[in-house]
Amino acid sequence: MKNFEIAKILYNIALYLEMEEEQFKPRAYEKAARSIEALTEDVSGIYKRGGIKALMEIPGVGESIAEKIEEMLLTGKLKYYERLKKRIPVDIEGLTSIEGVGPKTIKILYKKLKIRTVGQLEKVAKQGRISKLEGFGNKSEQDILRGIEFLKRGKGRFLLGYAMPLLKEIEGRLGKLPEVKKVDIGGSTRRMKETIGDADFLVVSSKPQKVMDFFTTMPEIAHVSSKGLTKSMVKLKNGLDADIRVVPEGSYGAALQYFTGNKDHNIALRKIAIEKGWKLSEYGIFDKSDRQIAGKSEEEVYKKLGMAWIPPELRENTGEIEAAMKNKLPKLIDYGSLKGDLQIQTKWTDGTNSIKEMAEEAENLGLEYIAITDHTKRNAFVGGLDEKQILKQKKEIEKTNKELDGLRILSGTEVDILKNGVLDISDKVLSQLDVVGASVHSNFNLSKVQQTERIIKAMENEHVDILFHPTGRVIQQREPYDVDMERIIQTAKETGTILEINAFPSRLDLKDEHIKLAVKHGAKLIINSDAHNKNQIRFLEFGVAQARRGWAESKDVVNTRKLKDFLKLLK
Repeated sequence: MKNFEIAKILYNIALYLEMEEEQFKPRAYEKAARSIEALTEDVSGIYKRGGIKALMEIPGVGESIAEKIEEMLLTGKLKYYERLKKRIPVDIEGLTSIEGVGPKTIKILYKKLKIRTVGQLEKVAKQGRISKLEGFGNKSEQDILRGIEFLKRGKGRFLLGYAMPLLKEIEGRLGKLPEVKKVDIGGSTRRMKETIGDADFLVVSSKPQKVMDFFTTMPEIAHVSSKGLTKSMVKLKNGLDADIRVVPEGSYGAALQYFTGNKDHNIALRKIAIEKGWKLSEYGIFDKSDRQIAGKSEEEVYKKLGMAWIPPELRENTGEIEAAMKNKLPKLIDYGSLKGDLQIQTKWTDGTNSIKEMAEEAENLGLEYIAITDHTKRNAFVGGLDEKQILKQKKEIEKTNKELDGLRILSGTEVDILKNGVLDISDKVLSQLDVVGASVHSNFNLSKVQQTERIIKAMENEHVDILFHPTGRVIQQREPYDVDMERIIQTAKETGTILEINAFPSRLDLKDEHIKLAVKHGAKLIINSDAHNKNQIRFLEFGVAQARRGWAESKDVVNTRKLKDFLKLLK
């Protein structure tokens, strides 16, 4: 079994246990699932290397869960999970994907209306039967219907951060084949979109049949849709469709360009070619006599069309073509250029690693500083810290800093913004911390004016350095709350509050369009992982991708700076 399959089962177990109103077990399974989801190595490899003991070294995996993972790896299923499904025969994963529908709600709906699937839920909601149940009402019913519509819009899309490890692994395997000269992933994956619908692999090879045979027999393949000499289409076990094309080396650049840019970007380029009397396709640029005049490299294609090479993340036809023609493209922030991660959770609240473990992993990844920002008391459901606990944690951070050689740990917190904009931790305590992030975790349905004023009030607090995940969206799970982003960005500039680009794959908040707006207005940005275990610090890469999609340069992102210079930018 692959990591994503094991993680999915553990997540579902947590949901079933929550339905049965277990106290601590759901959180344990959820933490283990998060850790496995973020691993860069196959769980099967870890198990082969050291058995159950090696599995128990994964953050959040104790002996009981390790034994269950072993059973899944050896048999392909889990008896405990099958028993839970029989006891509560509902589509727990599908139903909990609807915003506002949690395990306890599902339990009530199953008991009262025998609802097992999203389809049944939609049907009874449209019939008005949910609003008649005790504890529900017309608003609850309408919220459920809106949630189902939102779910439908995201159907068939996969979060980039969770799909990418497997796709990169496949790309790496293809690249090692002696028959393969070049290989790249194209499409929305190469553009680093928040979600992807499929994956396109492009290959140069003199022996395409061997490449096709290899690709269509990989262990991750669930179904081969078609297999040809130069093109094959498959469905992976995780549900993602993947295509592979073997193209001539002389057309590789044109093919890579064609299978990377979105539809609007490619149409705009074809129009430019037509205006010059040429034809542009995935095979190259051809003149009137049908002679190829460019196509071996992307740089060659763009140069022939009269522009600089455009980074893949920008190929959305949002002004990048005009900028490239005037040689005015931004010098985008580079991958690997971050020196700090300023939103990290630990075992003190809902994380699975200690402060020291998170610091050591951050240092291994080349970071120079981090901030520990565990949740505060308003978020009691994740064990949020009160004032005394925050100061106690600060002392542990000071102690841990003495045990480290290079990396510096900053004391911090993720303070909760209450409905009226007041923070749930006193200014006296906040003033003693190195860095303070503030975020919204409740009352998502306030009006645009109320939500905006609430957040602005928090930003005006002299101790709030960063606004975490500014719009509160959870991709494919929750819409962003209604907020005036222009006012938030303007307030950020006026108050010196830094706006976060949250790199967690299901957040990626700010959106690219808001990043572009923040850059335009000169507001400061920061990229954080929002890691809840040490493996998730690697998510920073997806935050950098999001910043690049928003046209951000290194100078726009404060944690590209050395610690001394970074600290000067805080309030």
